[in-house]
Amino acid sequence: MKEAIEKALEEVRPMLRRDGGDVELVGVNAEGVVLVKLKGACSGCPSAGITMRQGIEKTIKERVPGVKSVQSIG
Repeated sequence: MKEAIEKALEEVRPMLRRDGGDVELVGVNAEGVVLVKLKGACSGCPSAGITMRQGIEKTIKERVPGVKSVQSIG
């Protein structure tokens, strides 16, 4: 599952990197919750919540069966 999630993240990374940010996969738990860490400009951005829901989470859930949610840590 991690490989599929990384592949999905590669789809959203260009958008994040254009704005000086990035995302790192931290892990996935048994319940299908993906943990990610926003980096660079994304970590303190006021729009980070929208980016998480409409960009990162949406892409991962569409591409990877079994993912229930995506949460940002730290």
